[in-house]
Amino acid sequence: MLSASSALNRFFLPKPVIPPPAKRPVVSDSFSLFLSPLDAHFPIEYPCEMNRECRGLRFSFNAYAEIAPESSPKATLPARVTELSLQGCFLETSASLELQRQVLLKIHDAGESFEAEAVILYTRPSGLGLIFREVKPRYRDVLQNWILKALDRQLEAQQIPG
Repeated sequence: MLSASSALNRFFLPKPVIPPPAKRPVVSDSFSLFLSPLDAHFPIEYPCEMNRECRGLRFSFNAYAEIAPESSPKATLPARVTELSLQGCFLETSASLELQRQVLLKIHDAGESFEAEAVILYTRPSGLGLIFREVKPRYRDVLQNWILKALDRQLEAQQIPG
């Protein structure tokens, strides 16, 4: 049986080496992201179809969150995290913020907190898709632990009673 830790290690790779700007795909005139070669086949306008091949493993998650524009860190807006990955998350919220907006994110679950600088990658009527820009090491550890627990839950749910 595959343990959660070994499964996560198969999919968690060190940060990629970011190529020079001339070789990066451009998402818009004012905003560019490092995208894998697979991402070139998935238009940025359709991230709801993101899958593990182009965006990494995503897990169902349920936690309280707060977001604030980076320019106004005290103007927090409530949200709920419903999907989580090592690269980003989806927040259910009634807040409407524009694409590419830089935000500060705080997630609270089971007595632990996670904080990151993030960018709004896409918007939906139900919420916002964020990609993490900067995560401090102590918060990276919290995130990895949450992902491991989510992977454990998913593996347990998939086990066939025998």
